[in-house]
Amino acid sequence: MQELSDTQNEQDTRQIPIDRVGVKGLRFPVTVADKGGKSQPTVATVALTVDLAAHLKGTHMSRFVEVLHAEGAALDMASAQKVPQMLLDKLVAEKAHVSYQFPYFISKPAPVSGKAGLVDYEVRFEIVVDAQGGCDFVTTVLVPVATLCPCSKAISERGAHNQRGLVTFSVRTNKPVWIEDLIAIAESSASCELFSLLKRPDEKAVTERAFDNPVFVEDLVRNVAAQANANEAITWYHVEAENFESIHNHSAYAVIEKLK
Repeated sequence: MQELSDTQNEQDTRQIPIDRVGVKGLRFPVTVADKGGKSQPTVATVALTVDLAAHLKGTHMSRFVEVLHAEGAALDMASAQKVPQMLLDKLVAEKAHVSYQFPYFISKPAPVSGKAGLVDYEVRFEIVVDAQGGCDFVTTVLVPVATLCPCSKAISERGAHNQRGLVTFSVRTNKPVWIEDLIAIAESSASCELFSLLKRPDEKAVTERAFDNPVFVEDLVRNVAAQANANEAITWYHVEAENFESIHNHSAYAVIEKLK
């Protein structure tokens, strides 16, 4: 068989290193462990990159996909680290970055009727490993919630405006945490959580729950931060909330980050 030239390993004379090079937007089936002791199948959108030394012309793109197919099907804090570690070995890199973003489903019973429906959340795992043995793992949950305006409630003779919001909650931890627990922190910080299936008694209950628990976007991020501060497993967090205002043509937005 004729030996093919390896163009990627040719020398590059510009002497400019590349911070990240690889593949992104790759969809891949994975299984994620849930708090109930089961594994949930889902489909992740994956990005895999490494650094590239200044003297090398290119990386070997096929090896990223090869590694993912070999090691990337099971997702938890331990197994997810195998993929970037293998990228370091196969591509002789100093640092490897891998991210998985996937829909995660939780079955939630309605508050009065008890009828269950699936609610979907976006979850992201971001893992960085380096050749010196360092590893950074960030878990992010994107949680839709309902908020009711305290000011509107205080000044209105009837009702108060409310809207859906989105909490983006990222954490670093000193031990594994469940996706469900991070989602619960975000949902309990809002006026009310969201449900997929509501009968009329349920709709009455969640509407009244929100009315009894008004929160500004400032309250929302502070509520999440307070719970994160009280959780010994969480060593760093970044929480942002966006309320998609129902009476304004813009969103309300707030961010809190706890530094290391």
